[in-house]
Amino acid sequence: MTATTAFLSETAPRQTALNPIEHVAAGLGIPAGALYRYGPFKGKIALDFATRAASAPVGRLILVTAISPTPAGEGKTTTTIGLGDALRRAGHRTAICLREPSLGPNFGAKGGATGGGQAQIAPFDEINLHFTGDMHAIAAAHNLLAAMIDNHLYWGNALGLEPASIAVRRVIDLNDRALRDVVIGLGSGNGVVRQTGFDITAASEVMAIFCLARSLAELEQRLGDIVIGRDKSKRLVRARELNAAGAMAALLKDAFAPNLVQTLEGTPAFVHGGPFANIAHGCNTLLATQAALGLADFVVTEAGFGADLGAEKFLDIKCRLGGISPAVCVIVATVRALKMHGGVALRALGEENVQAMAAGCANLLRHVGNMRKFGLQTVVAINRFAGDTAAELETIRQVCAESGVRAISCEHFARGGAGAAALADTVAELAESSKAFTPLYPDTMPLEEKIATIAREIYGASGIDLESRAAAQLRALTEAGFGNLPVCMAKTQYSFSADPALRGAPTGFTLPIREIRLSAGAGFIVALCGDTVTMPGLPRRAAAEGIFLDAAGEIGGLA
Repeated sequence: MTATTAFLSETAPRQTALNPIEHVAAGLGIPAGALYRYGPFKGKIALDFATRAASAPVGRLILVTAISPTPAGEGKTTTTIGLGDALRRAGHRTAICLREPSLGPNFGAKGGATGGGQAQIAPFDEINLHFTGDMHAIAAAHNLLAAMIDNHLYWGNALGLEPASIAVRRVIDLNDRALRDVVIGLGSGNGVVRQTGFDITAASEVMAIFCLARSLAELEQRLGDIVIGRDKSKRLVRARELNAAGAMAALLKDAFAPNLVQTLEGTPAFVHGGPFANIAHGCNTLLATQAALGLADFVVTEAGFGADLGAEKFLDIKCRLGGISPAVCVIVATVRALKMHGGVALRALGEENVQAMAAGCANLLRHVGNMRKFGLQTVVAINRFAGDTAAELETIRQVCAESGVRAISCEHFARGGAGAAALADTVAELAESSKAFTPLYPDTMPLEEKIATIAREIYGASGIDLESRAAAQLRALTEAGFGNLPVCMAKTQYSFSADPALRGAPTGFTLPIREIRLSAGAGFIVALCGDTVTMPGLPRRAAAEGIFLDAAGEIGGLA
């Protein structure tokens, strides 16, 4: 849980008895015959039913994003859950759409991804660990392709693949920095020796395809579109030329059906797909979102990390592809993050604290302004923590009011949906006057200009610095016909810049672009900025050190 120190007064009794998953499904009109149970509290929605629901959207979509976070996170998932519970308490048929947790953060530094306090989805231990096996299926499908590539090289390389051009790395759903760069094929009879590496599963192109495909047929087609490398004549070689797409789709068939769980208050929650937002596109599956929109009046979803990352990608990639549009954008802020962006210690006291709050609000206001560039109705949710003072909260409200945006203090961690009632009322009101959003850039804009537009308009950069390799890669992709694709920026989540230590709302910096990767199956390119890596490492003291089984076989220490 990323908000364990949140506001704890007036804590409501914790709900310990979950509803049977059939009861949760029935609340959305999902019949028992369209539900496949994974134990009493988890289920998958039959694919044909989910597809029919997705074809007739009736609900309004609420996007929850955040300011640039502290390493502990600011409670974006907790706010998504609390808002969903509050809308349901207000009488609206509501569903929540979240990403599946990755084992990397669970055993690393950030912890789980099921919310916190009274605003959680459950069963949290099962969701945070193996859940319904989707992450394993995605990793297996990806690694099958990697194995088939190396097997093809071993048996004569009929396609003439250049080993140095192979773009498919292997994946694992753990943080393991030792696997970033490896040499494979060593030893007699073990294949072609070549340098490669591992990414975390959340950064896999198969994960992105899984989250953007809308049918099994589209899933298989996109898997076949994956570019695995170039042949000796520099022609792009795709996965379908290895006859890999069918087997990969078979591994993903059951996983592709959306997962259904519930909050502690019984609100239905679709938890499906799990790309990170700093190194991937940061959104749950399009199928789950569209199915939820066909079943609920309000669908509350989140986009990972700050609005400069998750929300921009949600709008420019997911919404562009899926033809969906959020009615309202909620930006989560905390006093601790605003103090950090204001340049003082998080535990600073007194007047210095309030002054830091005002300075740190520049980061918040840039995120608000960015969402307005898309034409979105926006509201700020202040995720209240125990040590927050009335003066600090009032400072945030005043600064936001001067910029024409409402800031609402929320206590959902301590009080569940009741603690987000005011936020729910505001969201419902704003949704009545919502308009379709406007993407930041058109498809026809050149790739380099798309990257520069994001850097300038969203990050506040004065320009970009394309390393020579990245510039050559962009030229090659444009010549190969990929110039109309959207861009997925891989960048630190802690700053608008590529420097995690550059906080607040910096301007005048240059954004370094070191590498461009093609995700032809997913339908976007990835621009790696600065020192960003696609395989995280464990911290000095990993969260895994504190996880255990007690005498009764219950899991403890899973945060």
